[in-house]
Amino acid sequence: MISSLRGTVLSASGGTAVIEVGGVGFALQLTPDHVLSLRIGEEAFLHTSLIVREDALQLFGFADREQLEVFELLTSVSGVGPKSAIGVLSVLTPDDIAAAVAADDDAPFRKVSGIGPKTAKLIVVSLTGKLVATRRPVRAAASGGAPSSVSDSVLIALVGLGWPEKVAAEAVAEVVADTDEKQRDSVQTLLRLTLARLGPGQTSGAAKASR
Repeated sequence: MISSLRGTVLSASGGTAVIEVGGVGFALQLTPDHVLSLRIGEEAFLHTSLIVREDALQLFGFADREQLEVFELLTSVSGVGPKSAIGVLSVLTPDDIAAAVAADDDAPFRKVSGIGPKTAKLIVVSLTGKLVATRRPVRAAASGGAPSSVSDSVLIALVGLGWPEKVAAEAVAEVVADTDEKQRDSVQTLLRLTLARLGPGQTSGAAKASR
């Protein structure tokens, strides 16, 4: 696993850069702004994410850990690959992304090339609570302040019923993407539809709730 690189910039253009480390040149995909900040011949330090595919190894570079963490969260969303995630970070900063998710606003993501309406909604729902997960997990919200959206409420309810957070979040995201606004605005309706999507409960509590 390559988690970071420090070396000399050999080339930087478009959305790629080559960093020489110990005589080996590593090609990385970066956001355009990051590429413009690099200077050929100078030393650079980048946080990296190595994506392993059957037919290729892709290395993505980031100026700071916050961008890296958001990139990894984005690629965890169904339908969002690494190139789409870099595309999002090329248009939106981590703060922009956090603000859009907190406001339950998928419009900023729809402006990114390659991100359609359904995927934009999936990003918002899937990342709800996740951008602060390292500091305040979604479980904490159930015992503390009020959730910020209907999707939050449903996710918290499902986690409380015993569903794994990731499974519950993906199910909520799928249901939200496939339903109309009226259904998405009702906690009871969204919870019922998500439980139906999840199928028989994995715990006794979830099973009872789904009947």
